Amino acid sequence: MKTENSDSVRAVAKHVRMSPNKVRRVVDQIRGRSYEQALMILEFMPYRACNPILQVLSSAAANASRNSGLSKIDLFVEEIQVNGETSLKRFQPRAQGRGYPIRKPSCCITVIVGLANKGEKPS
Repeated sequence: MKTENSDSVRAVAKHVRMSPNKVRRVVDQIRGRSYEQALMILEFMPYRACNPILQVLSSAAANASRNSGLSKIDLFVEEIQVNGETSLKRFQPRAQGRGYPIRKPSCCITVIVGLANKGEKPS
């Protein structure tokens, strides 16, 4: 994980009831993009994981504009990561008195947004 500099702001969503692999599939599409591009991509992707990612990204941008005084237009996604959390363990009844284990995974989404350098264009 990179260290945060003074122009970086973060937001975290914990206990998102979704598989980390399914969330990473969407996160890989917006990593390194500008804030506006990431919003458009998330808005039109057909996956269920887009909604919590969109909420965290919007929260990070709101934190940046409110707390650090940064403009949302100049922001880009510096770092975004999805970590697995504990799984809910449940049992499904099966034939002849057996129980079939079911794992219900959850994840933690961390978004760090920062200012784009004037000389560099985010991809």
